[in-house]
Amino acid sequence: MAVSVSAPVLSLCYNQSGELSRSLGYRLPKKVGFSSGRRSVSYIGFGAEKVGRFRVRVPICRAVPPLLFKDLDADDFRHPFDKQNTLLLRAIPGLNEFGKALLGSMTEQIMLLENIGTSVLVSKNQLSDLHGLLVEAAEILNIEAPDLYVRQSPVPNAYTLAISGKKPFIVVHTSLIELLTSAELQAVLAHELGHLKCDHGVWLTFANILTLGAYTVPAFGQMIARTLEEQLLRWLRSAELTCDRAALLVAQDPKVVVSVLMKLAGGCPSIADQLNVDAFLEQARSYDKASSSPLGWYIR
Repeated sequence: MAVSVSAPVLSLCYNQSGELSRSLGYRLPKKVGFSSGRRSVSYIGFGAEKVGRFRVRVPICRAVPPLLFKDLDADDFRHPFDKQNTLLLRAIPGLNEFGKALLGSMTEQIMLLENIGTSVLVSKNQLSDLHGLLVEAAEILNIEAPDLYVRQSPVPNAYTLAISGKKPFIVVHTSLIELLTSAELQAVLAHELGHLKCDHGVWLTFANILTLGAYTVPAFGQMIARTLEEQLLRWLRSAELTCDRAALLVAQDPKVVVSVLMKLAGGCPSIADQLNVDAFLEQARSYDKASSSPLGWYIR
């Protein structure tokens, strides 16, 4: 049984000294989320993040039962830059419908056959614990649970695809399952659900098409294309941050999400129990300090 969204929540904020500031209050679903940050990856998936100062609303007592966000909309936790670019694409008449009709069916059919032929489909009767994590995460984020496949791979990764919206799915690699705890794995699933809820696959595909189209125009068109690529990179990073927010809404414990990022940065099953989240956060703060110079800012 879930706690309603009007239940008291605890505001946790990691400040520069590494301490936790706490304040009791109430939070409405239209205001969930945490402040913006910087990303170090540029692909759809649960990748490493440069962890600095961030704020998140979580329940006073996580876990039992979790806090649900009734009527949660993607724009409730979408990053501002992600939201801005999505609105620009939505303003193009017929683009959404045309793209889904043109690209969706064939792409999804190919991926569906590949998943069925090379992976294990998760269900109530197959890897039921993993299925339960997915269902709970989807319920918290107010989204229908997609198909979930487990694929044999030595590279820890998870990804999702939904272009036409008919058969969305998530794929998780076996090495990622071996690396993470159940709570951390659910945070990864929530991150991928965030991509589905925000239609990131559709919009990022369109952005790539627009960029490639601009490159076909001589001189001035190439300059426009470079600008679009820069905007796309910023948007892609913001999209990843949006989905890290989704992970926080489900994990309802910021250290769980930070632990995922830490393990993806430099973890393996044999040393996972020796990794220290607080030390990783201190490392992130030292990175912020080291990259504060003009040269550091450029490299970052």
